[in-house]
Amino acid sequence: MPETYSRLWRHLEEKVIAYWHDVDFNWGRNAAEHYTPDGVFVSANARYEGREQISEFYAWREQRGPRVCVHLVGNFHLKSLTQDTAEAEWICTLFARDGEAPQPMALPAAISRVEDSFVRVDDGNWLCRRRRWHTLFRGDTPVTRLDREEMRKRMGQR
Repeated sequence: MPETYSRLWRHLEEKVIAYWHDVDFNWGRNAAEHYTPDGVFVSANARYEGREQISEFYAWREQRGPRVCVHLVGNFHLKSLTQDTAEAEWICTLFARDGEAPQPMALPAAISRVEDSFVRVDDGNWLCRRRRWHTLFRGDTPVTRLDREEMRKRMGQR
C-alpha cells in the first residue's frame, strides 16, 4: 500500500473521529463544516440535506437539554480512492442517554455500519458529501432525530 494512500486513509479516519468528538463534547456546533455545502446525512428515520439542515439538527439536539453520548468509531475501511473522491465504511457504536453525566451503564443505543463519500474541495480539504447509516443493532434507548415537519418549521423561523 503506497505511503500516501495510508496517510490519506488515516487522515479521513481522523476527520471522522474529530467530527464525533465535536458532536459528543461540543454539541456538534462545528459538525456542518465537515460536509460539503450540499452534503447529506441519511439514516433509516432521518434525512438532513445541506449544511443548514445538519447544523439545525445539532442546534435542536442541544436545545432539548442535557444528553450524554459517545460515538465510538471503529473498523474504518477506505473502500475506494481517486485524486478527488474517497469512499469509506466504518462502524459507529453509540452510547447515549438524556440527562447529565454520569449515566448508568447500559448496552449501546445502536451499532451501525456507516458509509461516507468524501470529495476533495478547491482548497485541498476533504469534506463529506454523503453519510449514510445502516443500523445493525438497536438498543432500548431512542436515538435523537428531527422529523421533516419539525425541520421545515425550524428552517422557516430562520
